[in-house]
Amino acid sequence: MSKSFIEQVHYIRIPVKDLERSAYWYRDVLGFKLQNITEELAILKVNEGPFLLILVPTEDETFAHFTIDNEQEFSIGFTSPDLSKFHQHLIDNQVKVEDIKEDNGHAFFHFYDPNGNKLQVHW
Repeated sequence: MSKSFIEQVHYIRIPVKDLERSAYWYRDVLGFKLQNITEELAILKVNEGPFLLILVPTEDETFAHFTIDNEQEFSIGFTSPDLSKFHQHLIDNQVKVEDIKEDNGHAFFHFYDPNGNKLQVHW
């Protein structure tokens, strides 16, 4: 097959414990646009693109990341053109943040949402 039938990724769903608190955290701390919030989900838009983040409430002990050899690995990676300012912004907002690392000119760091979901941002 030379061309995929799939045009793009439209949304990713993230499990959260407290839907309202999480929706406002993603809006206020990460700057996403809160499109809608109901009892079943919150829809957030990332800038002007087609990509959406859907927060889904659950009481289960589950996360949007996975483990390899019992080490947490992120599954969602964001980009930011001003990595160090974003890093400091997260620290200023009491977000659990790891140090900025560099690998062959590729800078990145990991951070956690209020539900313990491990996320990455790079540039």
